Amino acid sequence: MSALARLRPGLVYTLVVLVGAAAFLYPFFLPGEALPDAAHAGDAPVVAAAVGALVVAAVMLEVRRGTMNGATIALLGVLSAAGGLLRLLDLPGGGSGIFFLVVLAGAAFGPRFGLLLGLTAMATSAVLTGGIGPWLPFQMLGLAWMGAGAGFVGRLTVSWPRHLEVVCLAAYAWTWGFVYGAILNLWFWPFAIGDGPLSWTPGLGLGETLSHYWSFYVATSLGWDAAGALTNAVLVAITAPLLLPSLRRFAHRLEPVVELDPLEVGPAPLG
Repeated sequence: MSALARLRPGLVYTLVVLVGAAAFLYPFFLPGEALPDAAHAGDAPVVAAAVGALVVAAVMLEVRRGTMNGATIALLGVLSAAGGLLRLLDLPGGGSGIFFLVVLAGAAFGPRFGLLLGLTAMATSAVLTGGIGPWLPFQMLGLAWMGAGAGFVGRLTVSWPRHLEVVCLAAYAWTWGFVYGAILNLWFWPFAIGDGPLSWTPGLGLGETLSHYWSFYVATSLGWDAAGALTNAVLVAITAPLLLPSLRRFAHRLEPVVELDPLEVGPAPLG
């Protein structure tokens, strides 16, 4: 298989990250009079469509390479449904079961699977909870980045003693309790233009923007995210010793995969 064919899925996943980052950050580069009154009221469907198209393209390329098969896609669907159902549970501190599942599955199956699971699990949960709105594609992207990062952590810790790996994943889930909340605020914060120290005003420098955002985050989100981060860490610490080995065993059963080179596939010999 050519090097380009091997790189194509990775390039598509990279585009998902870049398109998502651009969707979060572009309002900071617009003049104040160009910002609409409602955050992402017009472009949220475009962001969702672009990310969805890239995900479909990535899965098709993975299937064509042979690095994903029917069992992998079925597992992705099952875990997405499970994550959507877990979000219906009201956990202490405002936590959600969807986060610990994405972290553990990402650690077991790798960054690409974690990214896809984050996107599809959040979309599924939105359908189940009725939480469909302009915020949804940004929630999907935030959870996708969490799952992809967990995949890289899982690659690093796979050979560690089990208790150390659980501690590391719990710490990762705790950290992302804050990171996810901080990222998600950006989908609406630049649209709430004001003159106070908690608001963003076009023309602010990077340092001032970060200072204003930190003040906004501490005043509105830090306490809530701290409770959610603790819930994430506790759930990972409790479930990882049992769930992670099972997920890893299933991941090993999906390997090795056979990568087919179209140039080497020809008609069967006659006679």
